[in-house]
Amino acid sequence: MTQEIGGFAALELHPNIVAAVVATGYEEPSAIQQQSIPIILAGHDMIGQAQTGTGKTAAFALPILHRIDPSKREPQALILAPTRELALQVATAFETYAKQMPGVTVVAVYGGAPMGPQLKAIRNGAQIVVATPGRLCDHLRRDEKVLATVNHLVLDEADEMLKLGFMDDLEVIFKAMPETRQTVLFSATLPQSIRAIAERHLRDPKHVKIQTKTQTVTAIEQAHLLVHADQKTSAVLRLLEVEEFDALIAFVRTKQATLDLASALEAKGYKAAALNGDIAQNQRERVIESLKDGRLDIVVATDVAARGLDVPRITHVFNVDMPYDPESYVHRIGRTGRAGREGRALLLVTPRERRMLQVIERVTGQKVAEVRLPNGQAVLDARIKKLTNSLAPLVADAESTHGELLDRLTADIGCTPRALAAALLRKATNGQALTLDAVEKEQPLVPTSAPRERTSSGDRPERSDRERRAPMPLGEGRARCRTALGARDGIAAKNLLGAILNEGGLAREAIGRIQVRDSFSLVELPEDGLENLLSKLKDTRVAGKQLKLRRYRED
Repeated sequence: MTQEIGGFAALELHPNIVAAVVATGYEEPSAIQQQSIPIILAGHDMIGQAQTGTGKTAAFALPILHRIDPSKREPQALILAPTRELALQVATAFETYAKQMPGVTVVAVYGGAPMGPQLKAIRNGAQIVVATPGRLCDHLRRDEKVLATVNHLVLDEADEMLKLGFMDDLEVIFKAMPETRQTVLFSATLPQSIRAIAERHLRDPKHVKIQTKTQTVTAIEQAHLLVHADQKTSAVLRLLEVEEFDALIAFVRTKQATLDLASALEAKGYKAAALNGDIAQNQRERVIESLKDGRLDIVVATDVAARGLDVPRITHVFNVDMPYDPESYVHRIGRTGRAGREGRALLLVTPRERRMLQVIERVTGQKVAEVRLPNGQAVLDARIKKLTNSLAPLVADAESTHGELLDRLTADIGCTPRALAAALLRKATNGQALTLDAVEKEQPLVPTSAPRERTSSGDRPERSDRERRAPMPLGEGRARCRTALGARDGIAAKNLLGAILNEGGLAREAIGRIQVRDSFSLVELPEDGLENLLSKLKDTRVAGKQLKLRRYRED
């Protein structure tokens, strides 16, 4: 097949890279990609100002892959990201775009995972290293020449890295790399601190600035609810109990997830099927036709598999897994609300994904309201309503057609009509729980509201001076830990938060109050697994100084 000149091929990327991009479902480069890729391909340093969700990962990943030499088994490109989640996301993107480039290897380097395998992967010749600054500095302390062959550096979300206190780590990393490298910096904002980095470490950089276009989806009712990752299936099953839908598409990220969720739905009696990239075209067409004519009510799909899916009877979209960018979110929920009909879109958000929710709201210009998971009473009411609706049409002539049979059965069994009706209901409902106690035991509750509010720095909201001086009462399941680093060391709560998140492998909500005093700081951490966590953090440095967290013993 000949690739049209006008898509990614027009950017003069390697044909194998173009083929991999097209296979993911992208047809035309975004604005940031159109402007950035030629600059990076030409070897210039660059400052890109763009929000998350504009396609900036591909804007630097594609030209860097083009310039990688697969025959050289050594690190050639380093991408720095502020958090382990973003590092993993970027590494996954590189692996996707490099699928048709034999010999190209990607390694993600971040805290909360063993250092040995990471360093081994680098020494074994991974050409692309995606890392968080803190963990990469740990590797540099073990092997100061680990970055000696890197000739492409990307700082992704540089402003976020500085907010998390990684400036000192960045300086260490800059010094460990060849001065002749190409440096590309992406940041949503360009405060003076970012400009200072550019002046010191970039050579005559080209500037690219993209204004994010607001995307709106006004015909669709949008909502989100917080769940933990391992509770998504139970949350979906409970939501389906109360949502009055005609047809529904549930989006997940992986092929395996389509199979797992579709199986769980079928086991509960729903007419569901999976749709993923492994399904043959003729089978895909049968699934879509079945959804159109009512033989199927739910399809569980990946983004690529759902491309071109247009079924007017779809009333609901469930984003079971968070989309990678706001554009994907808009495309997903656009599967409903067609032809002037009302649509409803529900997004399941894990605690680590709340930041992406904020990005989606900013890009779409719409608030995605939080809803609570239906409680037991709501599920019970919905079940009884469905049962009522199914039986009501049958009652009108039931006595004339089945009255004699009723009399015979009650006589033969020796029971009252009420007892017989109850037995038939039990059979008809197939053992489904229809009392409040039974419903609540059947479906474990999932968290129904957000954890307590944090400030933008990740610390708790401001408290009075008197409250800050005295240790606050500990939350259940938490332990208070102490570090000798405090305000006089230039430490702020956000610095401690960033270091612990990245090196400890924790989610934000796992960390409680952070109290920074003049000569020390107190941090609340989970009691469960505390010793293992402190062991992970033993070599962590904050603002160039060792963290040395210890359990705080109160007198």
